[in-house]
Amino acid sequence: MDYEKVYRMEFARVYPLLVNKAVKKGRTKEEADTVICWLTGYRREELEELAGGTVSYGEFFQNAPALNENRKQIKGVVCGVRVEEIEEPLMREIRCLDKLIDELAKGKAMDKILRH
Repeated sequence: MDYEKVYRMEFARVYPLLVNKAVKKGRTKEEADTVICWLTGYRREELEELAGGTVSYGEFFQNAPALNENRKQIKGVVCGVRVEEIEEPLMREIRCLDKLIDELAKGKAMDKILRH
């Protein structure tokens, strides 16, 4: 996989895809934002600003204020790959978010998604 291509994508293009995936399955934008903020440490206001800017997806994660320590509990398959087996750190963070949004879209309870 071309990781650099993923890292260079604008967050402003990826963010609506993440939100729409959840919304199409009956969840809300606010729930998707909660999941993203939980993982990255961004505040909602910061998330909205980044979603309207030109920051890359890689930079979004590299500049995250506080990646949640409980993200290490995220396990499972995304795009045919086990999240916990991804060795490239930045790609693992990206796939962790994919996994959380998948769980949200599948109707999993928010407290379980946020690893409480």
